[in-house]
Amino acid sequence: MDSTFPDPPRALALYRTMARIRAFENAAEIASQGGVSAYGQQATGTVRVRGPLHLSTGQEAVPAGVCAHLKPADYLTSTHRGHGHTLAKGADLDRMMGELFGKATGFNGGKGGSMHIADFSVGMLGANGVVAAGLPIAVGAAHAQKLQKRDAITVCFFGDGAINRGPFLEALNWAQVYRLPVLFVCEDNRWSATTASGPMTAGEGASARAEALSIAATQVDGNDVFAVHATAARLVDQVRSGNGPRLLHAMTYRVKGHVSVDPAAYRDPAELAAALETDPIARARAVCTQHGLATAAIDAIDADAHAEVEAALAAAAAAPWPDAGAAFTDIQTTGAGQWH
Repeated sequence: MDSTFPDPPRALALYRTMARIRAFENAAEIASQGGVSAYGQQATGTVRVRGPLHLSTGQEAVPAGVCAHLKPADYLTSTHRGHGHTLAKGADLDRMMGELFGKATGFNGGKGGSMHIADFSVGMLGANGVVAAGLPIAVGAAHAQKLQKRDAITVCFFGDGAINRGPFLEALNWAQVYRLPVLFVCEDNRWSATTASGPMTAGEGASARAEALSIAATQVDGNDVFAVHATAARLVDQVRSGNGPRLLHAMTYRVKGHVSVDPAAYRDPAELAAALETDPIARARAVCTQHGLATAAIDAIDADAHAEVEAALAAAAAAPWPDAGAAFTDIQTTGAGQWH
């Protein structure tokens, strides 16, 4: 049997996190296209989700496996592809759907949309529309934790495209110099927007670059939630113990296009077909049944996730739009009085 397989309750909890993320992403994708819900909604042709929507479909094992080890006091920074991170950290699914719909019930009152979701109440410091921008924010948060002697760490999710931007080097260097309590998690999904990452990345990638700064790096199969969970447990413990930063290099795959309306015609269909064979949810289901967990229990988790997302869709559709006056709040004033 697989030595990374946890006890049955934890295994089902990890599966539940992935199922909720997948159900949310599927529903959000459909709502952004005005199509028919995979879970029974009638076609209306109405586009409910406005603005860019970057899906994390197929990458669910990474946030599920990592965030299972985080406490409410721990911080997390995310990317433009951050729905999974947000849900795995414990943020409210209804409020996140409301934000995507641009409604007043959303985390940012409907003004931030998909790329600017944050929930400080669970330590989720925010998604970010700028590639690599979450890295220095995470380092700043971790430095604050160290200076204030908090019993907490920061986890920073970023993609493989981010390692070719300056903030990656700056953030890792600062974290190592000051031995900050931060776990860097590279979700290596092989694509940078519409360009394959490999041909434009010199050297051996995220792990090698981290090790060049004397930050221990560990590579893991990012589509195996139980392997991610076991590896993250060790790294999180090292960071919590004051051993400085660590990097988890999770090899996964982005099965959708760059945004929800991108058909990804630039991608080799054979490559996608091969990636779909390693789907993290299907793999987790198979491993769970091999370890004696009842199929009915797994099916119930899927049904609950779908029902929860359907309820969130209905609530978001019925929620009020922000008051017009809200457009003049949460802004920086120049002091000239033109916003009053």
